[in-house]
Amino acid sequence: MDVLAAVTDTNETVLGGALLLALPLALIGGLVSFFSPCVLPLVPGYLSYVTGVGGADLAEARRGRMLLGASLFVLGFSAVFVSGGALFGGFGYLLQEHREVLTRVFGALIVLMGLLYLGLFPRLGQREFRIHTRPGLGLAGAPVLGIVFGIGWTPCIGPTLAAVNFLAMQEATAARGAVLMVAYCIGMGVPFIVAALAFRRSLSAFGWVKRHYKWVIRIGGGMMIATGLMLMTGLWDLIVYELMVWSADFQVWI
Repeated sequence: MDVLAAVTDTNETVLGGALLLALPLALIGGLVSFFSPCVLPLVPGYLSYVTGVGGADLAEARRGRMLLGASLFVLGFSAVFVSGGALFGGFGYLLQEHREVLTRVFGALIVLMGLLYLGLFPRLGQREFRIHTRPGLGLAGAPVLGIVFGIGWTPCIGPTLAAVNFLAMQEATAARGAVLMVAYCIGMGVPFIVAALAFRRSLSAFGWVKRHYKWVIRIGGGMMIATGLMLMTGLWDLIVYELMVWSADFQVWI
């Protein structure tokens, strides 16, 4: 059986081999984005803003308010990211007839995103796009701030998010593109909520991560480059085929 044809057949299922391979990568991408130098140092500020609690009082704030504020913020950026994943996935469906060529192109672009993340092209990689609109302070403004956060581009989040969106386009349906981005949002959102619930303990953990930022960057960039190379060389399709065979009895049909 032709590997590419077999991989295409898996696109008829929600949990096809390609998605099974891409989901953990998206989840790790979300974690890398959260612990990146562009996000982690700002977590106390975000928590203060979305809860309406002063920075000095976050450790003593009511957990219910902290949980609600953080959750609303996460829902805000998740709405943006998941919508983008669905859009990219749907666009990929329209380009299915060019799948073989586009797989190589997406692979090359993901490698480029990895190199940008590693800082090898500083003039390009350090560009930022942020919306400076400030919603109301407190719980009412939390989801709006999440949406604003999701629309922007930063050197640490942008390449990782773009790589996941390229994988979403590779999935070739809006549903699987959205599911893939949900995994990314879980990776990025759950640590944020944990930080809200255990703020004092989180600060010491954040301090450890900050001392090892170079490894966060290396892991994130290396993962993107490895993924891109797998797509470019055809190794991705071979792994997807093996996963398809392994997961044949567990597929959920749509």
